[in-house]
Amino acid sequence: MSMNNAPNVFSDPNANRFQVNIINEGHDNNETAQEDVGSDPPHYEETSFTDETQNRLRISYRPGKKELYDNFLQNAEKTEASLHPYDTHTKMYYLQTFGHNTMDPVPKIDYYRNTGSISGNKLNRPSLLEIHEQLAKNIAVSTGSVERVANGESSAGDETAASKEEENKAGFVKFGWVKGVLVRCMLNIWGVMLFIRLSWIVGQAGIGLGIIVIALSVVVTTLTCISMSAICTNGVVRGGGAYYLISRSLGPEFGGSIGLIFAFANAVAVAMYVVGFAETVVELLKESDTLIVDESNDIRIIGTITVVCLLGITAAGMEWEAKAQVFLLFVLLIAIANFFIGTVIPTNTEKKARGFFNYQASIFAENFGPDFRSGEGFFSVFAIFFPAATGILAGANISGDLKDPQSAIPQGTMLAIVITTIAYIAVAICAASCVVRDATGNINDTIVPGMSCNGSSACGLGYDFSRCASQPCDYGLMNNFQVMSMVSGFGPLITAGIFSATLSSALASLVSAPKVFQALCKDNVYKGLEFFAKGYGKNNEPIRGYVLTFVIAMAFILIAELNTIAPIISNFFLASYALINFSCFHASYAKSPGWRPAFRYYNMWVSLFGALLCCGVMFVINWWAALITYAIELFLYIYVTYKKPEVNWGSSTQALYFVNALDSALALTTVEDHVKNFRPQCIALTGAPMIRPALLDITHTFTKNNGLCICCEVFMGPRKLCVKEMNSGMEKKQAWLTKNKRKAFYAAVAADSFRDGVKSLLQASGLGRMKPNTLVIGFKKDWRSAPATQIENYVGVIHDAFDFELGVIIVRISQGFDISQVLQVQEELERLEQERLALEATIKENEFEEGKRGICGFFKKASTLNISKHETKKESTINTMQSMHVGEFNQKLLEASTQFKKKQGKGTIDIWWLFDDGGLTILIPYILTIRKKWRNCKLRIFTGGKVNRIEEEKLVMASLLSKFRIKFADINIICDINIKPNKESWKFFEEMIEPYRLHESCKDITTAEKLKRETPWKITDAELEAFKEKSFRQVRLNELLQEHSRAANIIVLSLPVARKGAVSDYLYLAWLEILSKNLPPVLMVRGNHKNVLTFYS
Repeated sequence: MSMNNAPNVFSDPNANRFQVNIINEGHDNNETAQEDVGSDPPHYEETSFTDETQNRLRISYRPGKKELYDNFLQNAEKTEASLHPYDTHTKMYYLQTFGHNTMDPVPKIDYYRNTGSISGNKLNRPSLLEIHEQLAKNIAVSTGSVERVANGESSAGDETAASKEEENKAGFVKFGWVKGVLVRCMLNIWGVMLFIRLSWIVGQAGIGLGIIVIALSVVVTTLTCISMSAICTNGVVRGGGAYYLISRSLGPEFGGSIGLIFAFANAVAVAMYVVGFAETVVELLKESDTLIVDESNDIRIIGTITVVCLLGITAAGMEWEAKAQVFLLFVLLIAIANFFIGTVIPTNTEKKARGFFNYQASIFAENFGPDFRSGEGFFSVFAIFFPAATGILAGANISGDLKDPQSAIPQGTMLAIVITTIAYIAVAICAASCVVRDATGNINDTIVPGMSCNGSSACGLGYDFSRCASQPCDYGLMNNFQVMSMVSGFGPLITAGIFSATLSSALASLVSAPKVFQALCKDNVYKGLEFFAKGYGKNNEPIRGYVLTFVIAMAFILIAELNTIAPIISNFFLASYALINFSCFHASYAKSPGWRPAFRYYNMWVSLFGALLCCGVMFVINWWAALITYAIELFLYIYVTYKKPEVNWGSSTQALYFVNALDSALALTTVEDHVKNFRPQCIALTGAPMIRPALLDITHTFTKNNGLCICCEVFMGPRKLCVKEMNSGMEKKQAWLTKNKRKAFYAAVAADSFRDGVKSLLQASGLGRMKPNTLVIGFKKDWRSAPATQIENYVGVIHDAFDFELGVIIVRISQGFDISQVLQVQEELERLEQERLALEATIKENEFEEGKRGICGFFKKASTLNISKHETKKESTINTMQSMHVGEFNQKLLEASTQFKKKQGKGTIDIWWLFDDGGLTILIPYILTIRKKWRNCKLRIFTGGKVNRIEEEKLVMASLLSKFRIKFADINIICDINIKPNKESWKFFEEMIEPYRLHESCKDITTAEKLKRETPWKITDAELEAFKEKSFRQVRLNELLQEHSRAANIIVLSLPVARKGAVSDYLYLAWLEILSKNLPPVLMVRGNHKNVLTFYS
């Protein structure tokens, strides 16, 4: 390739570092290539990930070939299906990456997006099959899709997705970390507590313990923030705040339970903050004697007006709400600054009488220690202060409206905690350094010479407040909640700060509750709440959620009894903090490779400590509120668990399931098998589980909650098709088992033959000690018409199972197990019904269009309607006839396929325990009797014995069963097993095997030898004679079964074993056929001759 083209590539600022080139592979290029070799050095292309928006396909062409490529590109823009990367034979083009002929795309973020991503389109890389298999021929792509094909992206729906993304992004308001997180968190943390309770807290606890109270609260919020930062930086964060973080970490059960109560807590918090605002306003009205009605009703009136105004701000959009928050923060900062300024402004006589003396060392020293009064203590004071430290989730709750939640939430929340903590501590220290604990407010309480004083700091400053020890006073840190207003430079600014704190918190909660609730409803965790998932406008505003929050807030404002519910709301928030901490711990403990938070400053044990600390604080604040919170959360958790929402978020709970299962499996490998712990672990050859449901049902009956059950399918045929079909159906068939509540696994293999596939399954299925020990297979009902290779494979599977020391259970029911034909007919009828419904919908739509055209349309509509009715009626009749015909034809098969799902009435399970196989023949029916469906069935035991020892044999068997602790209804000793069957039965057996006999004794030696070579599977006369007694026994056993067990619910029978190389496959199947013919369901069982029962403790 000539270097003459290189300057064009490097000079283009939009050049993409990873070039995907279209190369003409025509035969004439070989000559050109040979000419170029040696004349020009190879062209090395630079690579760059930058400028993805200009990611256009660049073409490197050889000198003199530019016109050819220009012509190709022009045609490609006009003609569909003009290029495909696989088509190297017809179009002579392929894709080239890194200068190599490959479809492998370069790493790109768009391959890792979710389908519904709003930050960019998901691209689909070429599948492994497309990379691994030979290049396909004559496969086309859409016009202009060269670039998408080069990137491995499917063309279907891309334009729609792109346009939808543009619509979503048009005018979409996103906030940065300052406006979206920092401002909101600061406003929520700086609440009314700062202005009207902090002085009382520091008065009770003193400066030292007061700082500890603040620090302990901050420890809880900081630990929660650290855990939240780790979770936020472990992937893209969507809308939903705390609910989203918890649900994606711990799963829908925890997320759904906490999401609902968290949204409700925010809705009620709106009422709490608004009532706090209304109470302040009413106090001002009271001072000026301008109450509207009375004190309580004025709170309701002002609260209602306030909530309506706040709802208007939020309904106007997040941008307006953010502007309002910034304004309120500005007012709040001025109010706080006003307090600090007031502490250095020289005090006056009135303020001194109220206990304010500016900064005094004596006051600081006096107020440093605690002075708990009125039954207060450290924890009660802490419980009062702690709600002031909450509000750290205000930014996270609008995670869907942040530009970059992953960095904004940790950065903004942590900085908000630092700033607000400094402010709280500073205000507490300043207030306690300037104001004494008790003051009378009387300017005449000064100390005159000769007067004795109690020795307080006020005495040294010339005031005597000693009477406060014996009678209540109205001023000082302990008595006056308006200390900050008194100390401040301009009192009304503190009132404005209180207004700002209450309104900002109410506004944040009014936004948070609908946002969290909308995310919860979108996930459809609670059925019936989809109505509130709909969003409106450019920011997808949850208008319906706003209205619901407004209604809840109004209800609690009108009730106006918030003192009782306030502790519960605080506990709801604390429960959220606890689960956030626990989420971080759980994700770290699960050790999932997907847990890779960018925020590194966390520790899982610190997170666990934070979770426990939150739970402890809940009880410190209010023990009964904590219990109510846990009860509500537990109820919602159980509800969501029971409903099992169909979501998969890759939670740490799932990861921990895997870790626990792996640890248990590994631990189990160190435990040696013991006969007392034996349980049937079955590998059932059901094929697709929905094809042979009855075989799965009977297997599941004795493995459910007791042992391993693996439904296996063998795919035979061309390997490529088999593997593709197998891979595509794995999840679907396992999902079918889960949906139908079958506690079983699905496994499949692709093999050249049925026997090879089963052999692989028998050897490789299971894990550690959880490996199959019993093969369950259906009886091959069509063995007489099946090809000889199928018979050889079927009997070979039984031999292989015995070789691998597995027990074998062959199940036979009268109608057979395979219902695939019924399923095909049902699918066809469903398809026809869908087509009929679609046709009716089309006819109705045409009628509606024609009906718009006036009177002519009316008459045409009437005629069309009449015709369509006749057509529909005719089709419906045909479908009904087909359904009736199919239903009648397959009714018995359908009933047989569900017979093991039904509860068995009173009856018997007949056990023909003829040979001792280790006890599996008796254990299987015993397990059946402990199942709910078979509980009413009694065990009847049949075994062989001698005529002259019937009673002794009964006693021996009864003794054995009693030692095994197996209850039975009856024991029958069969003495005539070994006599010859009657002539009719034997004649039937001979006629059955006649087509498969060789009859070599009737032919000369040469002919006989030739027949043996050509048909080695046939039954020879020598073989039949050698096993004549055994054949007699099988025929005779069927006669006895017909006589004794024809009315049994199910028969469990010892399976005869055929010696390898001695008994032919057809003779063995003839034995099984005659043994189980014309009987109720039969389980022919043979253990691996190792004990599965014991009478030792």
